[in-house]
Amino acid sequence: MTDKEKCGCHDHDCDCQHDHDEEADFITLEFDDGEEVECEVIGVFDFEGKDYIALMAEEDDESVLYIYGYKEVGDDEFELVDIEDDDEYERALAEFDKLVAEEA
Repeated sequence: MTDKEKCGCHDHDCDCQHDHDEEADFITLEFDDGEEVECEVIGVFDFEGKDYIALMAEEDDESVLYIYGYKEVGDDEFELVDIEDDDEYERALAEFDKLVAEEA
């Protein structure tokens, strides 16, 4: 896991197309070293013409937020896309933080 993937704690209140009254969706991330982390899908959001997904995991008694690019590939199927550009990652993270703050 890189530092880029770990970015801190966030509440689940957000403006992110995720219906918080419904049962939460979970996916499992598998990293290059074989580590697996179960994450709650917090939401998908559009920013600068691209879709991103916010995932929350509980690791070592703390919440960890992951942001990835999001690409639909079929009915109920999607791919997570690594954000290679640090500047793009920081802008997407700032947008997610903004959406969370607007809901608070």
